[in-house]
Amino acid sequence: MQDTRPQGVFVSSPTPRTIIFANGLLADSAAARAAIRPADRLIAADGGLHHLLALGLTPHVLIGDLDSVEPAEAAAVEAGGARVERFSPRKDQTDLELAVRLARAEGASDILIFGALGARWDQTLANLLLLAHPDFRAARLRLVDGAQQIYLVQSHAVIEGQPGDTVSLISLQGDASGVTTHGLEYPLHDGRLAFGSTLGVSNVLLEARASVWVTQGLLACVVIGQSPTSNERSL
Repeated sequence: MQDTRPQGVFVSSPTPRTIIFANGLLADSAAARAAIRPADRLIAADGGLHHLLALGLTPHVLIGDLDSVEPAEAAAVEAGGARVERFSPRKDQTDLELAVRLARAEGASDILIFGALGARWDQTLANLLLLAHPDFRAARLRLVDGAQQIYLVQSHAVIEGQPGDTVSLISLQGDASGVTTHGLEYPLHDGRLAFGSTLGVSNVLLEARASVWVTQGLLACVVIGQSPTSNERSL
């Protein structure tokens, strides 16, 4: 099989990343392909393999119970050099969680996840909450879907995009206090975002970079670009 891992056609990064493709919807395959750099490590979480194959790419690792992958597909990528890690369907983690755990075990600290959102609300919610899992908080973990990305804010984060992009800050763990923002249209100064509140939804990025601080609590930061290219500089 021809080696279809990323070749040197993208701008290289000094920091290798791990990119995981899950089996949800991929809103913009062209934007996903453009985000992949030559040094990136590619992991397919079960049926996420189909997204990678559609992009003309072979994963370094295929992991999961493989109930969404045909045996011939798994055999073909394995013959092409991919490592295949098979799990029983009677397992305690989703395929995506297994993939994130693998990435962390391999030492990954910067992880992008594509295809984590989809038609099943239970899977989508569970995938979103993986950001807040205590085992993964030391990593930079981001869910990406077309022009949207989601990541966790624990104490401080820099938000990158383009002026006019939508930014939402949503508390994930009780009330978030001591929330201060800089560079957003509707600022907070030592404010409080209550759990379940919509106060932090639909703010606006004023410049290419903004900052958010939180003294206590965890925030999900959702950045919605005006186009998929809005994400390019932050990915």
